[in-house]
Amino acid sequence: MAEMIAPTTAIGRVQLFVSDLGQSVEFYQSLGFKQMNREGQQALMGTGERGLIVLNEKPGARRVPRTSGLYHFAIRLPDRRSMARLLYHLAENEFEVQGASDHGVSEALYMADPDDIGIELYCDRRKSEWPVDDLGRLQMVTEALDVDNLILELRDGVEPWQGLPDQTDIGHVHLHVSDLAQAERFYTGVLGFQLMQRYMSGAIFVSAGGYHHHIGLNTWAGVGAPPQPENAAGLRWFEILLPDQPALDAVLERLKEAGVEYEPQDGGMLVRDPAQNRILLKV
Repeated sequence: MAEMIAPTTAIGRVQLFVSDLGQSVEFYQSLGFKQMNREGQQALMGTGERGLIVLNEKPGARRVPRTSGLYHFAIRLPDRRSMARLLYHLAENEFEVQGASDHGVSEALYMADPDDIGIELYCDRRKSEWPVDDLGRLQMVTEALDVDNLILELRDGVEPWQGLPDQTDIGHVHLHVSDLAQAERFYTGVLGFQLMQRYMSGAIFVSAGGYHHHIGLNTWAGVGAPPQPENAAGLRWFEILLPDQPALDAVLERLKEAGVEYEPQDGGMLVRDPAQNRILLKV
């Protein structure tokens, strides 16, 4: 059995290629992020307490369908009231929301940024409420979100909008891959994530420490989908944050044993999964 990744492993920042930096900064600010730093063609967006999204301008970049890459990245709100306040803000400012789902483990909204990069906004339910089968295996679902019930969180009044709470983070990323079995071997057998659920047709969810999922993987863009071209809008890399250097060293050792190359970049070790999605391993 493969060695498991450290249970406190988490998802860190996502770095995106966008076509117009000013347009993207304005969008994420309107969504509730703060611009924490901007230099040249790059801007760091976050809550003020932590950076979450790195925007890199690539003029002329556009989304290329039917490729591997980012399906969506998921912004996790710290509690249900924060989620309700965000929903109220989106409605008040006439944001286009593409979907609203109850996954059993979480309540989620879906939208896209100006470059059609997918975004999930969600809050978790308590782990004791997560749906499981008779054998205790996770059974995430996709049902309609009870928006009216969520808004009831604000029945005592709506406080002025202050942006996203400081505790907001990136809860998970969901990736298009070209071969699901190959992706599963890499993320579970090499990196050491736990397989949590096989979902619908062509998707799996993996996690560290028993979370419902830190990474979703699917072949919905097509089995054998090619990597996104270098001039595409979308994911440049996402961070997997290890709790300490020994935990990172253990992952690097498994990569070496599997013959998977990695290299120093941006303060971490950059590795590509079999579909060429870039991952930055960091402490």
